Amino acid sequence: MRKTVLLALCFLGIFQLAEAQKHHVLTQRQQATVVDQWLNERIDNLLPELMDRADLDMWVLISREYNEDPVIRTFLPGTWHAARRRTMLVMYKAPDSKKVETLAVARYDVGKAFKKAWNPESQPDQWKALVDLIVEKNPQKIGMNISDSYGHADGLNLTEYNAFLKQLPGDFHDRITSAEKLAVGWLETRTPSEMATYRHIQSIANSIIQEGLSEAVITPGVTTTEDVQWWYRERIKELKLDTWFHPTVDIQRSDEGSQEHLRSFAVNPDTQVIMPGDLLHIDFGITYLRLNTDTQQLAYVLKPGENEVPKYLVDAFKVGNRLQDILTSQFKTGRTGNEILRETRKIMEREGINGSIYSHPLGTHGHASGPTIGMWDNQGDTPGAGDYPLYPNTAYAIELNAVVFVKEWNKEVRVMLEEGAFFDGENVTYFNGRQKEILPIPRPQFYLKNW
Repeated sequence: MRKTVLLALCFLGIFQLAEAQKHHVLTQRQQATVVDQWLNERIDNLLPELMDRADLDMWVLISREYNEDPVIRTFLPGTWHAARRRTMLVMYKAPDSKKVETLAVARYDVGKAFKKAWNPESQPDQWKALVDLIVEKNPQKIGMNISDSYGHADGLNLTEYNAFLKQLPGDFHDRITSAEKLAVGWLETRTPSEMATYRHIQSIANSIIQEGLSEAVITPGVTTTEDVQWWYRERIKELKLDTWFHPTVDIQRSDEGSQEHLRSFAVNPDTQVIMPGDLLHIDFGITYLRLNTDTQQLAYVLKPGENEVPKYLVDAFKVGNRLQDILTSQFKTGRTGNEILRETRKIMEREGINGSIYSHPLGTHGHASGPTIGMWDNQGDTPGAGDYPLYPNTAYAIELNAVVFVKEWNKEVRVMLEEGAFFDGENVTYFNGRQKEILPIPRPQFYLKNW
């Protein structure tokens, strides 16, 4: 008996090691190098275009250590985890110039991208040094991160704003304007280098999801949903990755007493023991190279005598895939998130599909800035973020659910799906494909999924 257990543990260890080695994860040093390379590419090739689009010739970011503007974090070098003291970054695009001048009103360079533009020995007052720089450049519009619609673009706090106004000459005050469009554009737009890597990042996330939703982790009748959630947290750390939210695992089952399909997303599911016949749902994300994934997939625990997922659940799952197709078919450059939602719901109604759309941008934040396309608690217009238009070279979590009545269970099943995807201006392409089949548990260790 002891020999059998040891063999089983060895096999499990080999399987997990193989999964860990399946995808290459860069060392911390290598990651910092890539982050810095990408930042320089973005400043050189993306920022000038975005400043022109937003009609701003200067962008000023001000943050104090550990009270960072969400945007300033994306300008920090790979070796910085926070701003230092009070960090002031100035980006200036001179008339007719194709480049942006990047300066740091700080005691030192901020990485290689922002050169020091303050000498405390000649001007001890940092605020006056900032104002002197602004007066010298004489911008027509000074963009600052003030926004009603996006928390990401509203990072300038009242203390910094008041101190800035106190030092800025009065004839410059009416040049201050919201940098919302620039901040959102900067956060939402992905470069070719980032997109070349996003598929790899998503494939890592998918591999971890599949490993967790398998017999390598789940023993029916013993393992709980909470056990699986914490297994995911440990697995992320083992692979030297990060996450931006705690994963959730929940169950839908044929039992009449199970009302999971009616649970509000505002309420976390209770922990349950996983049993044969359960339909499992995972919501999972990782953070790697300052990019985030956000994925929801389904698995089914086979009953004794079953060798595949029941056809009635397979058919229900297809409705979820169809809803994904309807939604992504409505992605058109210039359409707002509210317009995409309305057009999608018109087709849903015509085809008799019951469900909800709550998709969101994805990138340097998990719930990123850009057009909001529905919310789980609001299937009507979302003022502000829902009025923002769709731009090319942006990424999204295609998040939704289809509600399907399953007569075999005499109840509705909620097919909750979420997949990362890229919009190139014409087409939506999933980062690493999408789930097209419910994962069976158990399954062959090297089960070939249909993506």
